[in-house]
Amino acid sequence: MLSAVWVVLVCAVLCRRLTGIGAAPICTNAQAGCHTLSLANLFDRVIQHSARMHGISNDLHSEFEQYFLPSKNQIGRVSRNCHTSTILTPNGKENAQRMAREELTEVILKLLMAWRDPLWHFHQSMAHHHDFNNFSSNKALEMSDMVHELRKGVEKVAEKMQMLGIISNSVSSQASPEASLPSDSAEWRLMKDYDLLYCFRRDSNKVQNYLKILKCRIVPEHGC
Repeated sequence: MLSAVWVVLVCAVLCRRLTGIGAAPICTNAQAGCHTLSLANLFDRVIQHSARMHGISNDLHSEFEQYFLPSKNQIGRVSRNCHTSTILTPNGKENAQRMAREELTEVILKLLMAWRDPLWHFHQSMAHHHDFNNFSSNKALEMSDMVHELRKGVEKVAEKMQMLGIISNSVSSQASPEASLPSDSAEWRLMKDYDLLYCFRRDSNKVQNYLKILKCRIVPEHGC
């Protein structure tokens, strides 16, 4: 039985490596050895990625409630202290549509940057909960990886928009200092795991909606 499992794992690793060999990286302009995508295609990719990320956050949030917060009264008493509340985000679709393209792009990147470290530490925290199954713990790690990949994808979208003259070169991907809490700070430790999942589910939904709005403002002829 163990030998069969080992063969399956080895095959999976080899297949992944074989499919990765020769796969050209995605570029925003025509560079040698790169696969160039249109701006609409880049938008579609990051929107699909953000939808998967938000779906996982929903699943993990529900599972966390089932394992640790069985009482609805207890759920109602949980505070909502999101560390990203200091990042100014447009309230509602209309305000997001009125926001400058550069500003909306910056908001998306700042939200993604602010979640890089908290999600990784959340995965570490979940690994010590014996009641929380390994599958759910791996979901936490997957979310951390997806945030990193999505941020890189949005940066490629921004680079493409800058190259086409759609936005200026002033877009910054740096998170605001007040939204970056050191992992050993008292403020970060006070953020409960449930708060973190609630806040990430909220912010991942914002990112997904902002990306859709941005795409429809810039390439409205593609699926808007």
